[in-house]
Amino acid sequence: MDELIDIVTEHGESTGRSALKSIIHQKGYYHNTAHIWFYTLDNKILLSQRAASKVICPLLWDVSIAGHIDSGESIIEGAIRETKEEIGIDINENDLKKIGVFKCTQSYDNTIFDNEFHHTFISILKVPLSKLIPQEDEVAALKLVSFDKFQALINHIGNDNHFVPSNKDYYQSVLQNIIHASKSS
Repeated sequence: MDELIDIVTEHGESTGRSALKSIIHQKGYYHNTAHIWFYTLDNKILLSQRAASKVICPLLWDVSIAGHIDSGESIIEGAIRETKEEIGIDINENDLKKIGVFKCTQSYDNTIFDNEFHHTFISILKVPLSKLIPQEDEVAALKLVSFDKFQALINHIGNDNHFVPSNKDYYQSVLQNIIHASKSS
C-alpha cells in the first residue's frame, strides 16, 4: 500500500511536508516508523518473518511489529494501529514502553533509499502465539525465541541469513532493554 507519510529532517524534526511512501523511498526522505518488540514473562521474544512479497529483506526475521507512521498520525497511534494490522491484537498506550529512537539509513540495490527513525517500544505479549493473526502481505510467520537464542542469532548475524544483517547493534540494544524490563516485571 502506498500510504501518505510525513517527511522529517535528518534530525527527526517535522518539515510540514508529506509524500507517498514510494516517493519517500525513491528520494530518500527521512520519515518515522514504529517498532514494537513483544516479549513474554517466560523470557521469550516474538519475531516476525517478513513476507516473501516484501521489497526489502523478504523472508528475513525481524522486529515483532514494524510500520510507517501515516501522515498526521502520532507515533503511539501508529504503533497501536500497526500491532492490530500485523498480528491482530489490541494494545493501548499503557502497554508500550519506549526504549529509544534509532536512526537507520540504508540503500538497497532496488533503488530504495530507506532513511528512517525507528521509534522503538517494548511490550509484554499477553496472549499466546496461537491467538496472533499474521497479516499475510506483511508477515510470513511468527515465532517466539528465548533470550539466549536471540543472543545466539545476533552473534551469527550475516552468517545464517536469519536476521537483517545491518541491524546487529540495534538488535543488541533491544535485547538488553528487554532483559532489563523483564527483571522488573
